[in-house]
Amino acid sequence: MTSVLLIEDDPLVRRSLELALGRYGYAIRTSATGEEGLAALAQEPPDLVVLDLMLPGIDGFEVCRRLRVDSQAPVIMLTARGDDLDVVGGLEAGADDYVIKPVQPAVLDARIRAVLRRAVSDPDGVRAHRGLRIDTESLTVTLGGTPIPLTPTELRLLLTLSRSPGRVFSRQQLLEEVWEHGYLGDSRLVDNGIMRLRGKIEGDPSRPEFIQTVRGFGYRFGPV
Repeated sequence: MTSVLLIEDDPLVRRSLELALGRYGYAIRTSATGEEGLAALAQEPPDLVVLDLMLPGIDGFEVCRRLRVDSQAPVIMLTARGDDLDVVGGLEAGADDYVIKPVQPAVLDARIRAVLRRAVSDPDGVRAHRGLRIDTESLTVTLGGTPIPLTPTELRLLLTLSRSPGRVFSRQQLLEEVWEHGYLGDSRLVDNGIMRLRGKIEGDPSRPEFIQTVRGFGYRFGPV
């Protein structure tokens, strides 16, 4: 059973999502504050975290940043506002996806399943590009022999791009393949995902060696 840690301060929202996601078959633990959520995460790591941004004490942005120090658990953030500052801030803090409150349980269930599917792909062996090795069977990535911990979203993004070196993927194509979104307005998911991935596999993210920006089109994988 997939375990989900729900960090939400509103008792009505917390209880309603706990009941609804439980009916979808998830094992739900809940926390009312960021501090409680981080303690629960350290005590027993969940398969996925659903994180409200507006929390008392440390907010959801800071919770996500602290969580990302030593956890690769996927994070879906809940935000009451769909403005760019909230969404981009959450994605830059390390979230994998976002939903706008109020959210229908069916929508949240679909997003959870999509995030958890992201690490799954058809294995085709080891892809080696200079010091970067991507093992598509063990789903591990090393750079210069050092393991690189990636979230499921970052791994799926790297697997998708490296599947066809030199091919240009538009943001729309990446949204559909990696995030399973069809709405082009969510292209900030792609840009922030690329930024975080570059931060882990590129020696100098401002001068990327592996993931190139093709201005006006999208991104391609190809060592330069």
